Amino acid sequence: MSNHLDTHTYREISDQAAALQASWDQLHNQKDWVDQYIGNDQFEEVVFIGSGSSWYQAMTMAATYRKWTGRSAAAHPSSDLFLLREQTVTLSKKVLLVGVSRSGESHEVILALDSVKDLTHWTTCGITCHPNSKMAQMTPCLVSPLGAEKSTVMTKSLSSMTFMMQAAIALGAGRTKELSELEGVLQSSSAFVTMADDTTSAWVKSNQFDKTIYLGMGALYGLALEACLKLKEMTYTWTEAYGTLEFRHGPKSIVEPGTQIVLLLSESARAYELKVAQEMKAYGAKVVIVTAQAGADTAFADKVIELGHVDASDEARAVLYLPFVQYNGYYTALKRGLNPDDPRNLTQFVSI
Repeated sequence: MSNHLDTHTYREISDQAAALQASWDQLHNQKDWVDQYIGNDQFEEVVFIGSGSSWYQAMTMAATYRKWTGRSAAAHPSSDLFLLREQTVTLSKKVLLVGVSRSGESHEVILALDSVKDLTHWTTCGITCHPNSKMAQMTPCLVSPLGAEKSTVMTKSLSSMTFMMQAAIALGAGRTKELSELEGVLQSSSAFVTMADDTTSAWVKSNQFDKTIYLGMGALYGLALEACLKLKEMTYTWTEAYGTLEFRHGPKSIVEPGTQIVLLLSESARAYELKVAQEMKAYGAKVVIVTAQAGADTAFADKVIELGHVDASDEARAVLYLPFVQYNGYYTALKRGLNPDDPRNLTQFVSI
């Protein structure tokens, strides 16, 4: 492609700081939604559902909710909720079901929300980028005003919806410290996106990998899955994602020279996760560490991407891990002569 700046995907990755700001501003316009739904402690469990990328960000939303509220939350694929409900959730609980869908048109999310409409003790709501979508007509939704995308691949939509839901959780739970951390992330996001663009472009140009493994734990595990999906969608290359320590229990057998390991490093489990990365380096992998800060303990890595916000929680810092992995998919696609705007076999939402 002659000019990578002409693609929808590039512009949408690069515009995510503005999308985060718009979601932050909109959240305060929807404070009544926060009070009625995500900030309402009458629910015994909050269940986030989505499909594909939306399920992966639902994992981060649920992990953040559990950590910041001390209450029960889970994330499930939309299809499990409407096809295998009794295996997936406890029906007798007072549940808040949160649909997560960029388009608000995902058939599986719609079917899941519709399937519980007659259940007692169940309440539904959602988060989307399209206020006039079917989901938004079915149930009250938070709306990311600048999250809507022309590209098939989710980038700024995922970042802004994840950030918006985390801010809603902090606001609803009265977590002023976490709200302040999120605001700090917001203020630095534009400069970080620019840095990630330059850094990732140079990294991809100077390296060639046969396979890539993304690792992450806690609130970052869903983002590792999302990072894996970005590379698969845009480049059609073999990519996997695992919980960091779980990768040692068998899957590490696939590591060899020509393997890229990308660790989305938490501060909560830093020492343990770095031991895994060091082991993979010894097997011949090239190791990229995305972390709050570099240190003597990360010196073994082939590349370290520093996020800053060292004193922030892993959850508040979560969206800063996304620009590198999104650009990694993007620039790898260009290197392979592929069009990231037109990924093979994919559409913006899936109908069944």
